[in-house]
Amino acid sequence: MPINQPSNQIKLTNVSIVRLKKGGKRYEVACYKNKVQEWRNGVEKNIDDVMQISNVFINVSKGEVAKTNDLKKSFGTTDIETIVDEILKKGEVQVNEKERDHDLSALRKEIVTLVAEKCVDPATQRPHPVGLIDKAMTEAGYSVKANKTAKSQVTECIRILQTDSTLPLQRARMRIRVTMPTQEAETLREKVLAVAETVESNESRETDWEVTMLIDPSQFRVINELIQKECKGKGRMETLAFAATASN
Repeated sequence: MPINQPSNQIKLTNVSIVRLKKGGKRYEVACYKNKVQEWRNGVEKNIDDVMQISNVFINVSKGEVAKTNDLKKSFGTTDIETIVDEILKKGEVQVNEKERDHDLSALRKEIVTLVAEKCVDPATQRPHPVGLIDKAMTEAGYSVKANKTAKSQVTECIRILQTDSTLPLQRARMRIRVTMPTQEAETLREKVLAVAETVESNESRETDWEVTMLIDPSQFRVINELIQKECKGKGRMETLAFAATASN
């Protein structure tokens, strides 16, 4: 249904509403779909390309414009640009049920894909099919959070799958290569090897020591800080594979 603004009967179509409650009243602005998030992320710089109409409403659907006195009481100003900026930053984007279901479905698929990229079956060290991961998420009762990015939800999702589902799941190991002078290796070799899950090569040469190994991703920072602190720029750590599996 088209949304009309009574004063000039401008039809607002393909509209996205951002709503903010402040000073005991509800305020809304009408934006173009997909533009609000781009503006919040800094991708879209021109607010004119975000707003369908530069006005503040009590109810966009009914075309009820907010009163100047109410804006002054709630925001401390009547400057529309300042008020719109606050609503866009702090307000909640309103979506209908169909859109919400579509967005949640897309977000869930993205999370499933990321989990599949980061994890393996402990027995085979190979990735699970995305279908199995999706079923495990249902089994574990994992709920996608609409207000968070897929990337920010992956760690929690993996933890819940490991504790509340029957799917055998392990974070894929990182394959790294560590190189340092022989003198430093005499004191650091055992500390470095202690965090390795699998040592693929271990070579001592006249001038340096080099080891290629698989580690849990959580140990990456530990080794990196050790090299930076103890080798004083003479050691080096390279990431050969972020998700090392049996197929690598």
